[in-house]
Amino acid sequence: MEQTAGDLLKRNGLRSTAQRRAVLTALQGHPHSTAADLEARIGTDRAEAGGLSRQGLYNVLEDLTKAHLVRCIEPAGSPARYELRVGDNHHHLVCRRCGLIEDVDCSVGAAPCLTPDEDKGFAVDEAEITWWGLCAKCRQATAQQ
Repeated sequence: MEQTAGDLLKRNGLRSTAQRRAVLTALQGHPHSTAADLEARIGTDRAEAGGLSRQGLYNVLEDLTKAHLVRCIEPAGSPARYELRVGDNHHHLVCRRCGLIEDVDCSVGAAPCLTPDEDKGFAVDEAEITWWGLCAKCRQATAQQ
C-alpha cells in the first residue's frame, strides 16, 4: 500500500483500529486470501492486532468490504476470498485443479462489461466474470502423466 493502513481507513470514514490495520496489512501482497489465510498470517501478531478473534476477523472483513477497501469474491466450491484490488472492474481466472486465482483486467474497461439480454427491470451496474480452466503448472503436470 502506498499509504498506511491507518490513513486509508481514516480517509474512508472508518476508525483506525489495530484489528482493521492488521487485516489490511495481512492482505498486502496476498490477493485472494481466505479468512483462514488471514487468521494464520495475523496469528503470529495477534497481540499487535488487538487480540483479534475469528469472529472479530469476520466483522473487520465485513466492515472493510462495505467501505469498498476490500473486495470479496466467492468462486464456486471455494471459501470467500478477499483482495485489496477494488473499484477497477477486473475479473478472475480460477484453476479447477489447484485453485490458483489470477486477476484479469477487463477488456472493456467500464462496468458492466456484459449486459443481459433482458434486464427484467434491473439497473445493471456490474458483471462478475470468472473463467475456469487449468493453470499452466497444472496443464504441464497433466501432460506429463
